[in-house]
Amino acid sequence: MNRFRTSTLAVATMLALGGNAYGQAAAAAPSAAEGIAPGKVSLLERARPSIESLPDDEYGKLARYGHELTTRTFAHIGPEVKDPAMRFAGNNLACTSCHQENAAKPFAMPWVGVSAAFPRYRGREDALSTVEERVNGCMERSMNGKPLPLDSREMKAFTTYIHFLSRGIPVGAKIEGAATKPVEVPNRRADMAAGEAVFKANCEVCHGEDGQGRRMGVAGDAQGYLFPPLWGDDSFNNGAGMNRILMATRFIKYNMPQGVTHQTAVLSDDEAFDVAGYILSKPRPVKANLEKDFPARWNKPIDAAFPPYVDGAPADQHKYGPFPPLAEKAREMARKRAEELKLQRAASVVAQ
Repeated sequence: MNRFRTSTLAVATMLALGGNAYGQAAAAAPSAAEGIAPGKVSLLERARPSIESLPDDEYGKLARYGHELTTRTFAHIGPEVKDPAMRFAGNNLACTSCHQENAAKPFAMPWVGVSAAFPRYRGREDALSTVEERVNGCMERSMNGKPLPLDSREMKAFTTYIHFLSRGIPVGAKIEGAATKPVEVPNRRADMAAGEAVFKANCEVCHGEDGQGRRMGVAGDAQGYLFPPLWGDDSFNNGAGMNRILMATRFIKYNMPQGVTHQTAVLSDDEAFDVAGYILSKPRPVKANLEKDFPARWNKPIDAAFPPYVDGAPADQHKYGPFPPLAEKAREMARKRAEELKLQRAASVVAQ
């Protein structure tokens, strides 16, 4: 059975970005040509910084508050907190529901190095984005809420904690352990029956038969979950990155069941793919105006399961696969766009 690696579209995207937004992103950071050779940083070997080591100055206070917001988001800005003005998150998840181990776990979308990676081009906006904009992207999607004011103490705390985790990582460094680890997905549609079987065998014990998780206390107490809900009203919305099956497959494979790492995966690629499809087939909150995401339609991820699409494939295929045909179409579109940009640059030079 044909398979494809979930990181293959990165090359196609960079080809297509060519002399456009990618060039802008590269210009935003110092380069090796300017005397800086960022090299490679491995989070697999790097000691994790201790928040307790910080002094009790303003930086230390903000970083510790950022850590608290990250691990107990629900208790400070969740929908059940006493002060209505502080209810920025629309669900009772924590940032660490996804960004595990204090947002420092390799291949669990760690925040380590994020301060050195922004500003950067993001296809969802087709523009350079800042760390603050990235935080608010999560607030509106994974947390199903509303953006934090840029001058709020909470935003400053988040960005300070991210900076604390990122200290010592040079701008432009290649970070081993960042984001999620690629998997080989099958050339077929996700199998819902097989995914349900994987869920019952591996996920149900923590997340519940109904996928609604296990609360720390009771509804209304702003104490969040011991194990978060995977679907339903108190989960991430359909605009979140985790609502993309390839993203969810990578995360599940190397982080689930609880305690699994990139070195101790227990699910096969097929099992992770099928259970991701099963989870994402369930109802969840709907984010408004998703059609505005990825305004440069050609660089929209192939597993972004909402219209419009430019490749002629049906919505079901973008949500559940098979993905290799979509990947090949995306590469074709990227090559075509790269050629168009090359011709445009040539014409510009001639005109000068």
